[in-house]
Amino acid sequence: MQEELLQFERNEVWTLMPLLKGKTAIGTKWVFRNKKDEDGVVIGNKATLVAMGYCQEEGVDYEETFASVARLEAIRIFLAFADHRGFEVFQMDVKSAFLNGKIQEEVYVQKPPGFESSKYPSHVYFLDKALYGLKQAPRAWYDRLSNVLLANGFERGTTDTTLFYKKIYRTTLFSKGKILLVHIYVDDIIFGSTNESYCKKFESLMKSEFEMSMMGELTFFLGLQLKQTKEGIFIKQSKYVSDILEKYKLSDSSPMKLPMATRSMLYVDPKGKSVECKLYRGMIGSLLYLTASRPDIIFATFL
Repeated sequence: MQEELLQFERNEVWTLMPLLKGKTAIGTKWVFRNKKDEDGVVIGNKATLVAMGYCQEEGVDYEETFASVARLEAIRIFLAFADHRGFEVFQMDVKSAFLNGKIQEEVYVQKPPGFESSKYPSHVYFLDKALYGLKQAPRAWYDRLSNVLLANGFERGTTDTTLFYKKIYRTTLFSKGKILLVHIYVDDIIFGSTNESYCKKFESLMKSEFEMSMMGELTFFLGLQLKQTKEGIFIKQSKYVSDILEKYKLSDSSPMKLPMATRSMLYVDPKGKSVECKLYRGMIGSLLYLTASRPDIIFATFL
């Protein structure tokens, strides 16, 4: 928690001041989580201060909230292109990414729980930058990051605005010229280049602008487990499968060779227990995400 608040000081996120007349302060809370690797082993603990964004009022506390988010299909195309051109993909993580996004609105938040000030009991914090939980936080972070990349010679994708690329020489995306590709998913950044030295230059650029941690070769991203070899990039989702089986209490179910029983009998049971729609939709959504590495279940899932 103290480390999180030190990040606030380094990024000059807020200013302590009396609450102005007619203004209201949004509440804050702490969120704690364990960060795990692809094997489910805890590799870090994190405390995040979150603003209670559900209390925000549109037109007063925020205006524009939209921020581009990479689609899974775009990530697969990125990996396919990297495999086609034969370059390695790396990953970086931004520490407290949203704290880097400057907000335009006038927003006040209450002091963090457990860190109230006896000297200034009625003071609140005026935000210069975004907090997790604010509705405009993703937008502010994306604007800040994209501006940095565009100012350093990158171009933004026209179809997928979370993709940025830099042409080392005059060339097209699918020619043999040198190119650096960067894909953004909120605070996770994956990148690669046909010339590895440009990856190091990009790493230096990002570390000069933000507090970053270099995670090395891409091995786990958005539930995808990746193995990069000379023969190609291989994807699997075994950890994701285990997680959804455990989530829906199906770990002890018997395996089947086909996605659906060949002789299943479907009938109406008026006296039976109604299906919980939220649970059913969650299961289908989980299976749809699994089709990233299991195209053999697409028909049964969509059916």
